[in-house]
Amino acid sequence: MPSIIIGTAGHIDHGKSALVRALTGTDPDRLPEEKKRGITIDLGFADLEIDDLRLGFVDVPGHERFVKNMLAGAHGIDVLALVIAADEGVMPQTIEHFDICRLLGVNKGVVVITKTDLVDEEMLLLVQEDARALVAGSFLEGAPIVPVSSRTGAGLERLRTTLKTIADEVPAKSSDLVTRLPIDRAFSMKGFGAVVTGTLISGEIAEGAALDLLPKGISVRVRGAQVHGKAVEKARAGQRTAVNLAGVDVEQLERGMVLTEPKTLHPTQIIDARIDVLANASRGVRSRSRIRLHIGATEVLGRVRVLDQPAEISPGHSALAQLRLEVPIVAVHNDRFIIRSYSPAETIAGGVVLDPLASKHRGKEIEKTRQRLNRLLSTSATEKLAAFVESSSLRGLRIEDLVAATGWKREVVTQTNSQAQKEGTIVEAGGILLFRDSFERLSRNVLNELESYHKREPLARGMLRETLREKVFAHSHPELFSGVLGKLELTGQVVSEKDIVRVSTHRVDLSDHDLRLREKLEQTFIESGIESPSIDEAMTRAGVTAPMRLAGRKILQLLIDDRTLVRVQNEMFVHKGVLEELKGKLLAYAARNEPERLIDVAGFKNLAGVSRKYAIPLLEYFDREHITRRAGDKRLILRPREQ
Repeated sequence: MPSIIIGTAGHIDHGKSALVRALTGTDPDRLPEEKKRGITIDLGFADLEIDDLRLGFVDVPGHERFVKNMLAGAHGIDVLALVIAADEGVMPQTIEHFDICRLLGVNKGVVVITKTDLVDEEMLLLVQEDARALVAGSFLEGAPIVPVSSRTGAGLERLRTTLKTIADEVPAKSSDLVTRLPIDRAFSMKGFGAVVTGTLISGEIAEGAALDLLPKGISVRVRGAQVHGKAVEKARAGQRTAVNLAGVDVEQLERGMVLTEPKTLHPTQIIDARIDVLANASRGVRSRSRIRLHIGATEVLGRVRVLDQPAEISPGHSALAQLRLEVPIVAVHNDRFIIRSYSPAETIAGGVVLDPLASKHRGKEIEKTRQRLNRLLSTSATEKLAAFVESSSLRGLRIEDLVAATGWKREVVTQTNSQAQKEGTIVEAGGILLFRDSFERLSRNVLNELESYHKREPLARGMLRETLREKVFAHSHPELFSGVLGKLELTGQVVSEKDIVRVSTHRVDLSDHDLRLREKLEQTFIESGIESPSIDEAMTRAGVTAPMRLAGRKILQLLIDDRTLVRVQNEMFVHKGVLEELKGKLLAYAARNEPERLIDVAGFKNLAGVSRKYAIPLLEYFDREHITRRAGDKRLILRPREQ
């Protein structure tokens, strides 16, 4: 059965609770103090079934001292019931509550004139005119105005019919969003333990599900769920939901915490947003001013930095701003919020979250930041995604990061990402998403770094991969290094060879002097045969003097890189021709000793004409190259098809 949340709003003692009680038969005032004093202090709840529709009522306090409690329940409202008493008309809290609902994006509702049994027809007409004047130009302009008396029952049936008609027009909740339940009440029930309630604004909560309690990061399990007082296997978006939790004590629970899917959303203390200041606000919103932020069911203190000019948003105007909060909250893109002044506390503005996981902006970045945030106001999902990815600069974003920022399900982010890549705004490298400009910048940085290295080290085959990574990708996700290199290799711009990277056009050009030195070093190793010299010995034999040792080592590295010299063990290098000759001797020995094809260390020493010092490293090299294989204290010489 579809569920629609109807929120009452209005001045104290205008009959909101009595109206809910008359409509549903349930008294929303549950606290002893409320019953004793006859005023609503905290949120109250009731429900009403009409045909195939369930209406959930959130009854909010009307006294100005309890506006923060009203705000805790206003976040999940689908339909507003603006309550105005016929004997008093529009009052200060009528206006403030109405402003709050407009700022929160409520776009459907009805005006209810209560206590009609206390006034004559003329007074009732005057109050209706006041109501029309109040809602002129708003989403309630032209909305039904229904006079009722909760005491006599007059008008209640018409109100029920009107609410049903309006509720039928409320669009179904999006299935694209992750589960979120802002907690507006927490208590302990004997035999059950911790219970939380709230309006499930997105997703589903099923019995047995594992969830996270944010911002504290407490892992919990759902023991059971109720919707409007009835046990259900699964609660769905748009329903007033009570959840019995395992894994947490009620003392750990607070109003404003959020139940969500494990490892999806992140707490935040810095938010980029658009702020809309009420036209009737007593003051504007200035940079560095301290404010009270109400978002979801929570209230936190923070400061504002206006990103537009001038540095104050005057009444009736809007601007981009950054909110820096004193404690962490949970928010996602497109969440609505209310701003109240710090002292005295009064509602002055509202707004919409653009980037919930923002970082502090430097002065020189402000213009670019404004452009990106304006793109987040777009209705295009791919445009929004590209703007988020752009904000990550050279670091890049994972799919999980975008889920946390947008509140979209992973499959929705993945699908939107695919479309953005087709449009060319986003590039994926190593599983990390980059704005195209950032990808091209990283690619240029790689090529520039390699070209600079080739100029400094013309005799080097290329740059060490790890050195390149540290110089260019130090502030990027680790996966980006191999991802960007892979794309540059595919386009033929770079070549990656084991632990060396070079520009594809790079060639080692040796001078005549370098060529002669190369020939001398190579000849030294050829003449040394199997009993190869150390590097220093080879330099000495080739006549490389101390001032030329550095150049000599670079030439030697070239011989190693092109496998003219083969590393047998540590500093032991043997000329490839010498090794091929020895391999030939091994295979000839095997042919003479069919079918055993075995040779021991002593036999190998005789065959190669070397001491044990060289025989053991050479045999281990042939093992690694699959020319031989250990067989006890001997080696089996493998046939060519076995190698």
